[in-house]
Amino acid sequence: MDGKMLARLGAIVFVAVAVTATAIEITRKEDAPASSPAALHQPDRDPLREGQRRCQRLGQKAADDADCLRVWSETRDRFLGRASAPAAPEGR
Repeated sequence: MDGKMLARLGAIVFVAVAVTATAIEITRKEDAPASSPAALHQPDRDPLREGQRRCQRLGQKAADDADCLRVWSETRDRFLGRASAPAAPEGR
């Protein structure tokens, strides 16, 4: 048996194993989760999310809106996992 024939035989075995594994994976039935994972982590009402939607509707005007700046700051802090920074003292 020469090298060329051995390479062909190896390729045929590889393809046969790949086709068999694919057929098994396609026919395997998975148990559906009792409830979707996204529904478990979603609170009923998230004021931060509502603020984000409001700022999204404002468009370019949101850059000058104090509430939107606050919402974006809270969103950034939540994303980065930090506690919200205390408000800067006024009058300085």
